[in-house]
This record gives sequence, C-alpha cells and structure tokens, in this order.
Amino acid sequence: MLETALDARVSPETLRKIESGRVATPAFPTVAAIAEVLGLSLDEVWAEINQQEHRVEPAGPRRSAREWLAS
Repeated sequence: MLETALDARVSPETLRKIESGRVATPAFPTVAAIAEVLGLSLDEVWAEINQQEHRVEPAGPRRSAREWLAS
C-alpha cells in the first residue's frame, strides 16, 4: 500500500481512508492517479463502481458513482 500511495503521489493515510470508505468521495485526480499506478483504465474503475451499485447492500445513505467521481 505504501508504494502504491507514494507512486500515486497521495499520502498512505489518504489511500487507507479511501480503501476503508472513510473518504466517500475522493477527488477525481486522486482516483485517476491511483488507477494509473494500479494499471487500471478509468473505464475499468467506472465499471467496478457501477457493478458495486447494483449489488444488494444494507440500507443507508449512498452516493452514485457519478457523484463519487465528480468530487
């Protein structure tokens, strides 16, 4: 995780918060940088977000993928 964070030029703590869901809406440049380091296209990231939205999850406040990526 440390190497990924440093390569993406984000702090390890920021990456931990994103992974744990404590940052519900990471900035688009942050998402793009992490995706690039992981070798993922933004299309792949978008597809994963859409797939997660269609899974059955416990009720509660959620943001759409569009809202998540827009912030």
